[in-house]
Amino acid sequence: MEAIKPSRNRHEYPDPALAGLYLVVQPSGAKSWALRYRYGGKPKKLTLGKWPIMGIAAARAAASDAIEAVEHGDDPSAAKKKAKAAKIEAQLSERDKIKTLVEQYAKRHLAGLKSGDTVKRELDRHVVAKWGGRDVHDIAKRDVIDLLDGIADSGRVVTANRLRAYLNKFFNWCVERDILDANPATGVKPVAKETSRDRVLSDDEIRWFWNACDDLGQPWGSLGKVLLLTGQRLGEVAGMTDSEINDDTWHLASDRTKNGRSHDVPLSEATRDVLAGMERIDSGPGYYHTTTGATPLSGYYKGRDHIAERMEEIAAKETGKAVEIPRWTFHDLRRTAATGMARLGIPVRVTEAVLNHVSGTGGGIVAVYQRHDYADEKRKALDAWARLVADLVEGKADNVVRIGGAS
Repeated sequence: MEAIKPSRNRHEYPDPALAGLYLVVQPSGAKSWALRYRYGGKPKKLTLGKWPIMGIAAARAAASDAIEAVEHGDDPSAAKKKAKAAKIEAQLSERDKIKTLVEQYAKRHLAGLKSGDTVKRELDRHVVAKWGGRDVHDIAKRDVIDLLDGIADSGRVVTANRLRAYLNKFFNWCVERDILDANPATGVKPVAKETSRDRVLSDDEIRWFWNACDDLGQPWGSLGKVLLLTGQRLGEVAGMTDSEINDDTWHLASDRTKNGRSHDVPLSEATRDVLAGMERIDSGPGYYHTTTGATPLSGYYKGRDHIAERMEEIAAKETGKAVEIPRWTFHDLRRTAATGMARLGIPVRVTEAVLNHVSGTGGGIVAVYQRHDYADEKRKALDAWARLVADLVEGKADNVVRIGGAS
């Protein structure tokens, strides 16, 4: 075949061993195999493959199969066209599936946003999990309402409202890219009015929480303890790495905090004990809270539920009757820590420094001109809070004076 050279015109060279099989040579030098046959009294042509990817033996085998199909009353050329059309249709169908578009949305839009990972995670958890295989054109306003109502009915009103906003932006992106003519989430109202959360764990609940974390161990028990003892945000604690820990201080760079301000968190002895007692998983980034070593811990709702279920079991055993503990979230641990520090008489400004708040007493002129980092005060506050937690767990905190609205 190498000896056959191209000329100014297209040529077909018949295979001497199999009637109807030809090597087609284009002026460009491209060569391919083709079979000429008759079907229904009409001449037909079937392209088999390109040479040299398809050698002569493979070409003869393919041609023989096609001839056999003709003998059985089938048209191999029509079958090939039908298969190609089906493949194109499948590709077009896949292109417009929710799971495909969410991945594109994450790559082309969310990747440039600080909150991108959070939005992608929520879309995966609630939208892709429910609608992943559906064509985006099949999603109607009623589908959006049903999805959000289902989440709200499970007690996650805030999650439903946040997801409504995420969906609205995602569908608007689809409209902008001419994938959709209209946004099916347009006109969908928040599922319910959000009320300001003020959930704080009681003394009993703190004890049950700590004991549940003891029982569960890693990964959720250790994460829960560090959240309670430090009062820091969930994403910040979950992403904690070796490189951020320097002896008894945890340093969070500006790109690791919600408000974009770097933050030093003094680690109490109790917190250091929790971290030191963890069985570490090999991790390039050096994550403390991880199950894979490659990424921080995820699946927070399931983790919270594990702790909550164990808390109720411990409470029932302690009291001798079933105990229904009001729903709490990991963020409530941050509020619990803040309330506990207020209970200890720690100044609000110090508590805000511990929490890395930019509002309240730390806002305005104070935020610009007050450069004192409260390092010593923060350490004393977190040490005192850790001692109070220990006393609560051991049942020795009855004489602690309660300040403000703490419970």
